[in-house]
Amino acid sequence: MTTINLTTKIKAPKQIVFDAARNIDIHQQSASPSKEKAIAGVTSGLINLNESVTWRGKHFGFYITHKSRITAMNFYDYFVDEMERGKFKSFRHEHFFEEVNGATIMRDKLQYETPFGIIGKLFDILLLEKHLTNFLIERNKILKVLSEK
Repeated sequence: MTTINLTTKIKAPKQIVFDAARNIDIHQQSASPSKEKAIAGVTSGLINLNESVTWRGKHFGFYITHKSRITAMNFYDYFVDEMERGKFKSFRHEHFFEEVNGATIMRDKLQYETPFGIIGKLFDILLLEKHLTNFLIERNKILKVLSEK
């Protein structure tokens, strides 16, 4: 299992950052390089507990679909999205929000497993982990800019 941890400081109240992080439209904006679109489930606005979204985007030259569900949510502090259907063996993304001195510390903890045994592990080491880290960094830059307006 691979774990990616990121911390982003955003000069905005955590309610604003929390809502931006679960906003489907903002995610689509931040994922524009991969042409990621919400195609089923919640396809715009805010996603909530027990709701799902199916994404379709182009990664590594292939269009891939990924269905995730919000499996836990504690308003303005924490939420989790987990893959229900997709190319990963498992995929769990935890989002944490803490307000400190008028700013929000947003932490991402993404844990996933690749299928296909040693080939999947090699793909992860060579390409996937860096791709997903950069994907989250770009997403967080957009969240920061929009939340700090």
